[in-house]
Amino acid sequence: MSLPAPNPDRTCLVTGASSGIGVEIAGLLAARGLGLTLVARTESKLRELADTLASRHGVRVEVLATDLTDAGARSGLRGRLEELGLSVNVLVNNAGFSTLGPVYRADPDREIAMVRTDVEAVVHLCVLFTPGMVERRSGSILNVASTAAFQPIPGQAGYGGSKAFVLSYSHAIREELRPHGVSVTALCPGPVETGFAEAAGIAPEEMAASMPKMFWVPAAEVARVGVDGMDDNKAVAIPGLPNKASAALGWLSPRRILLPIVAKQHPGLPDA
Repeated sequence: MSLPAPNPDRTCLVTGASSGIGVEIAGLLAARGLGLTLVARTESKLRELADTLASRHGVRVEVLATDLTDAGARSGLRGRLEELGLSVNVLVNNAGFSTLGPVYRADPDREIAMVRTDVEAVVHLCVLFTPGMVERRSGSILNVASTAAFQPIPGQAGYGGSKAFVLSYSHAIREELRPHGVSVTALCPGPVETGFAEAAGIAPEEMAASMPKMFWVPAAEVARVGVDGMDDNKAVAIPGLPNKASAALGWLSPRRILLPIVAKQHPGLPDA
């Protein structure tokens, strides 16, 4: 089950497409001649990317500015695509962000917005678009998780828990969809230079100090590993050998030993 071939009435829906990994994934799919539907909150950034990809690769690119924390807005995506005569045959759930700090200092609204984006939107879009894939017996899904999925993260408890959910969910629906010709891949990057850490409130120097340079992978390489993972029908794709080793270590290490170490070096817990 490789990536579906280009088709004028099919589209690759990419969330979080206005920056970072999402931009790079969109570019790789467009280079394969696949039509795109770009989803994020900031329409101006999506329009700029859409114009670039359409001009460079000669593909059809739609822009659907959407707040993925809004269940009604998410539900409306299917109808908006139907009005355009399009069906989703590649779904990339890339949108996401992290909060930072201990739970007792957290902003409740921000925490819930994170869960709605990182967890709820993934589930909702899979439920919306997998029925059509199953009916056509063709489709690919890429859910962007993280190496944080393999262990709890004190200082980013909600984020780590959200990504653990995405990984588990991806494994489960992969088995459900496998007999119907639909593939599911979980992309689990480590630290990436995308502005993600800064958005979470982590200064670049703090992030660099907590994660050695060998773990950092450029967004373009992360995207390539993800798209190749879909094409090769991999269950999990982890960019970079150090991150693969870190994920395995995090998964297998006793929590009573691992978690105090993680807490001590995490920039979100300076008092740990």
